[in-house]
Amino acid sequence: MGSSCTVYVGTVGQSIWCSRDGGVTFARASLGLPSESDIRALLIDPRNPSALLLGTETGLFASGDGAGRWHRVAGVLDGLQIWSLARDPRNPDVLLAGTCPAGVYRSQDGGRTWEELDAGMPAACVNGAPLTPRVTCLLIDPVDGALFAGVEIGGVRRSRDGGGTWEALSTGLSSPDIHGLAAVWSDARTLLATTNNDVNRSTDDGTTWTPLSVGNTFPWAYTRACGMPAGGSHAVWVGVGNGPPGNQGALYRTLDLGDTWERLPLPQVANSTIWNLAFHASDPERIYVSSISGQLYETRNGGETWAKLPMEFGEIRALAWTPAY
Repeated sequence: MGSSCTVYVGTVGQSIWCSRDGGVTFARASLGLPSESDIRALLIDPRNPSALLLGTETGLFASGDGAGRWHRVAGVLDGLQIWSLARDPRNPDVLLAGTCPAGVYRSQDGGRTWEELDAGMPAACVNGAPLTPRVTCLLIDPVDGALFAGVEIGGVRRSRDGGGTWEALSTGLSSPDIHGLAAVWSDARTLLATTNNDVNRSTDDGTTWTPLSVGNTFPWAYTRACGMPAGGSHAVWVGVGNGPPGNQGALYRTLDLGDTWERLPLPQVANSTIWNLAFHASDPERIYVSSISGQLYETRNGGETWAKLPMEFGEIRALAWTPAY
């Protein structure tokens, strides 16, 4: 536990925190932010680990010194709740931001300026759910650049032309309440989507979906975090729990696109749903995960063994790490 990396934790109501010793100790890193900010998205520039973007309930903020000081990125994102951020692996200057009310925005200059994309987002949740739709996850495929956006509660959107045109995709989903997306390539792309009641799989780019009935394997069917370690692995990791936020949580991994699942050995049942995963290309074996109700866990061997970090927070919504610099 600890050493050799910097860990960032974004919270609801407690702003952002930073650990320079791998998670052993944390200090608030919110200079320039409202002191009680809600942080739901965090992005580190792979070319410069001290350059960060932060999604808050009042817009986008940037730091050029590793969260030492933040400044507002003025423009169309001002005043919007930013729920998700993504970077194009093929061109790090191309970024996406997902908001509440549901919208998708694009930057082509590394986050300095932004434009809204006409993604056909819903104004109301499916089936009249009493929430404002929000873009909870964004995916830019590293192979062909296809864009995918997951909407809570409004299904999946896809663009094959860089964001110029979009299609709504919901056929076969167990629920339109999308929480996370992952894309796995073999000869073709397979998509996995986590929802409030299952993991869903698509082998036709999201046009149709098949629920995987993970409730037959997992102790709970509520699934949230969804991601893949860096380094070319086809493993997909999924965080689960007994509700939002719930009071129990666990972590699962599939190596075969959801046909079978392995429960990863966290040192205890988490205190709530596992909400966030943090991977980094510099060390695919080192991974951090967090529960929504404030617990942090670390592995240094790809998930075989874990340690719980000592610091706990009220509510964690964003998590990232980078090598020490």
